[in-house]
Amino acid sequence: MFLTISTTGTPERPATDLGFLLHKHPDKAQKFSTSHGTAHVFYPEASAERCTSALLLEVDPVALVRRGKGKGRGGAPDSALAQYVNDRPYAASSLLAVALSTVFKSALRGVCAALPGRAEEPMQLRVEVPALPARGGAELVRKLFGPLGWASVGAEPVALDARFPEWGDSRYVQLVLEGELRLADALRQLYVLLPVLDDAKHYWVAPDEVDKLLRAGEGWLAEHPEQKLITSRYLSRRWGLTRQAMERLELVRLAEADDLEVEDVDNAVDETTDTEEKPVPLAQQRRDAILETLRTAGASRVLDLGCGQGQLVQALLKDVRFTEIVGVDVSVRALTIAGRRLKLDRMGERQAARVKLLQGSLMYTDKRLGGYDAAVLSEVIEHLDLPRLPALEYAVFGSARPQTVVVTTPNVEYNVRWETLPAGHVRHSDHRFEWTRAEFRSWAHAVAERVGYGVEFVAVGPDDPEVGPPTQMAVFTRSDETGKTRNTDRSRHTDRTGRTEAEKEAKAA
Repeated sequence: MFLTISTTGTPERPATDLGFLLHKHPDKAQKFSTSHGTAHVFYPEASAERCTSALLLEVDPVALVRRGKGKGRGGAPDSALAQYVNDRPYAASSLLAVALSTVFKSALRGVCAALPGRAEEPMQLRVEVPALPARGGAELVRKLFGPLGWASVGAEPVALDARFPEWGDSRYVQLVLEGELRLADALRQLYVLLPVLDDAKHYWVAPDEVDKLLRAGEGWLAEHPEQKLITSRYLSRRWGLTRQAMERLELVRLAEADDLEVEDVDNAVDETTDTEEKPVPLAQQRRDAILETLRTAGASRVLDLGCGQGQLVQALLKDVRFTEIVGVDVSVRALTIAGRRLKLDRMGERQAARVKLLQGSLMYTDKRLGGYDAAVLSEVIEHLDLPRLPALEYAVFGSARPQTVVVTTPNVEYNVRWETLPAGHVRHSDHRFEWTRAEFRSWAHAVAERVGYGVEFVAVGPDDPEVGPPTQMAVFTRSDETGKTRNTDRSRHTDRTGRTEAEKEAKAA
């Protein structure tokens, strides 16, 4: 990865002042260790008339894989080859942004003891990044940098192969920024916008990323016309963090408009008292509904099919009535994360005897899954192509055949209530389909009739009178020996206490 920052000067204000502002001497070539490689700073030219500082980041791909946490460009993708053969050593990304903040830490803050006045003044700058990933193309690059005071924003698409122009352009651009800005402002813009344009981060985005974004975006992000896109991409589309950042940016904008401090604007609530009840996340409501259903069914040996990262398995372990819990997933990586979540390596012998994690595909029958009281398919079926559903139905209902099967899936009708979800989009990029309530019930009744189960439906989450609940749940119960089946359309709705409507009616009576 490569980036250069150039400036021009006069005998009175030599261009080599850039070395003071960056805290890197023009006569030296320096190198710095980062968590994913080595950063080099050197000056291809340094005179009173023109000075250029270059940052070269040598990425260690092996260190990147070892330190990756499964998110963004630094995580370990499913393809083993992609861990080592990729564009990360060459294309500017969050790796380069982190190197900027590490190597030019004082310059980012606008601190320069040798030339304090110079650090506060705009200077003629030219920034070049030869290979910048731009998801959104050159037009998005201009939209992001254009409003920030640059006189010229050049974003020239890089051809896939100059010898074969018919192949078209790659997703990379050659970025050239020219204008009169404070050096600290230019560096902060690059720190935020490099990973935004790449639309990925090589590390896990924690809540403290909101503070980093607001610090780097001070003075320009609150009024930026693409503020929402910048915030969302920088925070890896974690909607809770994005909402938090947007709210704080709005406070900054209001404070600047009224020439007040942010604390003076945000003073409507006494922070020592918490008078507002926090909403229960839908994922938690879903787990609570599943647990209540399993308890009502009297299940003690439970399968979590498609267990993912083990959230439900963890919740089941907290209840001693579940004596045997088996999590099954096709992804080895997901099972590894689940093992870390459950702390299997530190779990006591008695507790460890209750839980087991297995790799397996729900497309095939598996003798290991026979003989259990209940099986859960929580947010699983929508990740399968519709033609593959019959294979799953046979593997679960025909082969494993537990007494109770719990299936949850999104209610597509409720999607209009998600403000952040674009119209016509499913909730997750990997969802192959999302059903209406009628479609889900039709599928469930057909399966139950075919395999000898009864089925009952439960609404999970707030039950909107127009579009229904966000999550729909079907509880299948295996028929008794007489062959009688129990199919009912009478929906149960679980409230935040876990009680069903029927239970509340009985209590009231």
